[in-house]
Amino acid sequence: MFSWNEILSLEQLAIVSYVLKPVLIILAMMILRRLLNVLINRLKWPGNGKESGSLQEKRRDTIKGLLKNLFKYVLVFITAVMVLECFRIPVMAILSTAGIVGVALAFGAQSLCKDIITGFFILLEDQYYVGEYIEAQGVAGFVEQFNLRCTYLRDFDGRLHIMPNGNMGLVTNHNRGNRRVMVEIGIPYEGDIGKALLILQKSCDAINEEFRDDIREAINAIGVVDLTASGISLRMLGQSETMTQWKIERALRQKALEDLMAAGYEIPYPQTKVSMI
Repeated sequence: MFSWNEILSLEQLAIVSYVLKPVLIILAMMILRRLLNVLINRLKWPGNGKESGSLQEKRRDTIKGLLKNLFKYVLVFITAVMVLECFRIPVMAILSTAGIVGVALAFGAQSLCKDIITGFFILLEDQYYVGEYIEAQGVAGFVEQFNLRCTYLRDFDGRLHIMPNGNMGLVTNHNRGNRRVMVEIGIPYEGDIGKALLILQKSCDAINEEFRDDIREAINAIGVVDLTASGISLRMLGQSETMTQWKIERALRQKALEDLMAAGYEIPYPQTKVSMI
């Protein structure tokens, strides 16, 4: 028979082993995860001297997110093992069984291994970072999240595309290097081509001045590029900082159209000439 003191002692030991200790372990791991996140955010990451400031910042954000994700899974695994030990569950036996089962499942997890290995190479080769605009598998969008298994793309319609890294294939990164600015505008065949080019050059000069911080190669009216059924097509061409080409093209298209119409040029449209015999 146990005395009351022994019974209370056993109950206290059970409470400590099965309640307080697991709770303290979970709290400690949560605090440790927060501390690791703060440490990762404060670390000074070395950058490549060839990279621009924005590119280095995107690279740091991608590595930070990847490390946080990696530490999260490691801490969850350690916490689970320690909590199971508190309940006297044979962790090593479970892990041994899991290892045997893992060998059997390895044949079915080839795609997962391929995704993880490809994710490592994407990061090591600096193919793209979080925040960059890329195109892959017929989908274009901004990289919203990246981990070793998947890449998350958000397109202009707001749709989120989740693509395994092993299936990325050909990736087009629209954030690296300068982008072409090209606008074509038509005038009727009856119009003076030389005068129209002078007007368009003045429009280009105005846009070059307005967007001088984004222009990398001055936009110029280069001449006739096509003869269509409705009129003559004139082209304006230059280069700008990446991801700014769309707003510059919109402004140039509007400015050129306004200047041509002010000079008396009409917008060409298809015409049909009928001769009666």
